[in-house]
Amino acid sequence: MSSLRGAAEAIQIKQPAVYIVTNQRNGTLYTGVTSDLIDRTAKHKEGFYQGFSKKYDCKTLVYYELYGTMEAAILREKQIKAGSRKKKLALIERQNPKWRDLYDDLVR
Repeated sequence: MSSLRGAAEAIQIKQPAVYIVTNQRNGTLYTGVTSDLIDRTAKHKEGFYQGFSKKYDCKTLVYYELYGTMEAAILREKQIKAGSRKKKLALIERQNPKWRDLYDDLVR
């Protein structure tokens, strides 16, 4: 897992990642996994994906972790999804206490 600071520079074109998007601070959370965090987040922002994230307007990237393999990212996604909402909020608060949209950091 990489820290949020400096992680943007470390993102490769196809680097596995686990991420959380939300509709507002302490709002609805969507946890996902992807091999292209920038593209996936952009598509969430556009409302491209039908389903939960679109229904609840989850467009703000508030948390992510980068991995060397997709298998590791999928395992971590399952761990996060199995955890309580309280644990998810703690992950976000620890790395991104202001709940900034981290997408802008990725595309700079």
